[in-house]
Amino acid sequence: MSKRTSYLLGMLLTIILGTLLYCYLCDDCNCSEAFNADGITKENVVDAPTTDAKKATFNPFSISGDDGDLGISSNDNFNFNLSNFSALMPVSTEVDGAIGKLKDYLSANPDKSIAVTGLYNSDETNNSAFPNLGLARANSVKNYLTLKGIPSKYIDTFGKLDEDIVADAENVLHGPVSFKLGLSDGEASGAEIKALGDKIRANPLVLHFNTGQAAINLTAEQRQKIADISRYLDKVDGATCNVVGHTDNTGSRTTNVRLGQERADFGKAYLVRNGIPESKIKTSSKGPDEPIADNSTEEGKAQNRRTVITIN
Repeated sequence: MSKRTSYLLGMLLTIILGTLLYCYLCDDCNCSEAFNADGITKENVVDAPTTDAKKATFNPFSISGDDGDLGISSNDNFNFNLSNFSALMPVSTEVDGAIGKLKDYLSANPDKSIAVTGLYNSDETNNSAFPNLGLARANSVKNYLTLKGIPSKYIDTFGKLDEDIVADAENVLHGPVSFKLGLSDGEASGAEIKALGDKIRANPLVLHFNTGQAAINLTAEQRQKIADISRYLDKVDGATCNVVGHTDNTGSRTTNVRLGQERADFGKAYLVRNGIPESKIKTSSKGPDEPIADNSTEEGKAQNRRTVITIN
């Protein structure tokens, strides 16, 4: 074979191989189906399944009684930002209309009560003072219902973990709250609330923090105490929450009384931010007058710098 023939054959093979390689790599080239080196055409290739993001949940406002004597519903509901316990405002006119019907029903049926259950999922952060975000949301809805004229003594609040609730693209949860109508057992409820009040007075909530502190980190026990105080205030007419500031004996008494009042006011502001009505909270200062530990030690002074929260 001459050098010229070998040269031409080499060029031809190069062109053929280049064409095959181009067709194999080119997505838009039809010939790739015929010249796939593995004998697999595009029609035979099955794409790996993809998992779609969960769709946002939309729970409507709905209330029904066990005996079928009440049926209230709305396509809208109370909405909340993810990891937040304050209901978004304004509430729709449709929901307000449903609340008006509920108010009329409860006024005509004083033996009935409404249970409000706030929902939350485990991916959320509980930034409230309550034991869980669901209970804090239920408390927010309860406050709105009382604003619309439904007495809080007819409302019970609960929290429930629900992993099925999903926020929308803007991190808004639509309707993470449910409602249930039931009978109110006044006698049993009265005994329970009395026992709750005795428990709170015997073991009040005590907070230790520095004046000007922006946040309070609560233990699980302290969160439950706030939930207990909130429930007692809801159920007892005229009940108030007393927030008393205390100091150590460093400095003048006048300065310490003022400092104790600042601590009490900070405690009140914290409770108000967490949904306890301002009108039900009273503040005062004892300054250095009621120490619970020895002021001659730093440990004792730290214990005396406190805010005590209880009920009347």
